[in-house]
This record gives sequence, structure tokens and C-alpha cells, in this order.
Amino acid sequence: MKIVKLLLAVMIVAMTAACSGEKKEAQKILVLYYSQTGNTKAVAEEIANRLGADIEEIVAVNPYDNDFQATIDRCKQEKEQGVLPDINPVKADISKYDVVFIGYPVWFGTYAPPVTAFLSNVDLSGKKIVPFCTFGSGGLESSVKDMAAAQPKAEILPGYGVRAARMEAVPEEIDWFLKANGFLEGEYTQLVEFSAQHPVTEEETAVFDTAVNGYPMLHAKAVTVSTRQIPNGTEYLFVAQDLPREDKPDMPPAGEIKVYVSVINGKTPVFTRVVR
Repeated sequence: MKIVKLLLAVMIVAMTAACSGEKKEAQKILVLYYSQTGNTKAVAEEIANRLGADIEEIVAVNPYDNDFQATIDRCKQEKEQGVLPDINPVKADISKYDVVFIGYPVWFGTYAPPVTAFLSNVDLSGKKIVPFCTFGSGGLESSVKDMAAAQPKAEILPGYGVRAARMEAVPEEIDWFLKANGFLEGEYTQLVEFSAQHPVTEEETAVFDTAVNGYPMLHAKAVTVSTRQIPNGTEYLFVAQDLPREDKPDMPPAGEIKVYVSVINGKTPVFTRVVR
């Protein structure tokens, strides 16, 4: 009888330890980013503050000019010459982190050259990488693809992207993104799948035209569309035909593109990203 009681006591202690003393160790997270105008920095700080994560900036030794055209010209020249900018060494010991968020502005359809330089000189094998970016119209999907090719032994998780014209949406969207991907606890709205694509109606064409009106880098005609409900509104996924641009007749159209548009109740339609 004493032996049975002793065994029961040992089992209770073991079960208590399993429930209270063997919690899964929290992942150590680093938010690493390059920012030129401050937009990517704002997203990085939002993520780091929400997660209580370490944060560090990737800094180019020879900073890019804040002038848009000067940056484009330099970036284009570097790409043509096959050179990368020098960056300051990252101070964080990346080997100590389980998850690394990597942020950047999108230039020429992918991450900015200082991030290319970083990825070219680091081994992120076995790490979980979360890309996040800011852009004029799009580039999340293409840049994530490039990152996976640059770090084939890392696990590239779903990324977040936001247009520079929509920075006011960052706090709410980051909250949803971190909860939906398991980095934060709490309730969030799980999005449903888009409906099947169908030819656009006149009303849907008006939504598309209103959303893209005034953006010089996007000249397209909506062909088909699908929709889904989002909190406080509707999200549209347009398949559109890219058209020649009057300001750059030598630039060939991209062909078929996808344009995501959000219409929050009572507000003007805005496009959130383009996939070329």
C-alpha cells in the first residue's frame, strides 16, 4: 500500500511539472530592417514593439540620396554594373535568434540593394525568416521569392507589405498579421477565400478605376474580379490588363496583373498592392 501511495505521489509531481514547469521556451526574435524614407523603419518599430523583440537597422556605408530619381539612377547603375553597396556590420549575433524579421523598401521589384548585400554575406540556415516591406504599388511576392532563392536553407514564412500611401493602416494590419501567424495571442478575424473570378460589371469597373486613379505607375483595365468580406468592408481581387503608359511609351506593358482593392464601408476604394 505504501508503495502504491509513493508511486501516485511521484506521478502527481511529474504531471505537475509537465503542466507548469515544462513550458515551451519563447522564441528569440530579431527585427532587422533597411529604411530610406522612414516608412520601413515605422513598420519595423511597430513589429518590435508588439513582440518585445530586438531591433537593428541595416545601414549603407554610402547612404542613398533621399531624392527619388537620384536613388533610381544609382540603383539602376549598380544593377547594371553588378555591384552591391557596402553596409555596416550588423551588431546583433544572429546565431542567437530563432526568428528574424527582415524589412525593406521594394526597388525594381525586389528588396533594396543594402538588403541584397546583407543576404549575400550571412547564412540564415535553419532560421525562420519573416519578410516585410513597403512599396509604391507592389513587390512583396517577387521579393519573397528572391529571398527564398538567396537563403534556400532558411524557412521563409508569410510576409507583410504595405503601400507608402497607406502607412496609417500599419498598426491595425500588423496586429492582425502577427496574430494570424501565431506571433501574438488574441482574437482576430480569419479571412475567407475569394469567390470565383467573374467578368467585371460597370459598378466593379468604377471601383477599380477609382482605386487606381491618380497613381502614375499603374495604367490598367480591369477584366475579371473576385471578392471577399473583410472587417468593415469588402476586398476585391482584380485581374487586369496592363496598358501602355503615355509618359513612357518605350516601356512594354506587363501583360496580365493582379490588383488588390479594399473598400472600407463609407470610404473611397484604395488599391493595396499589385502583383505583376
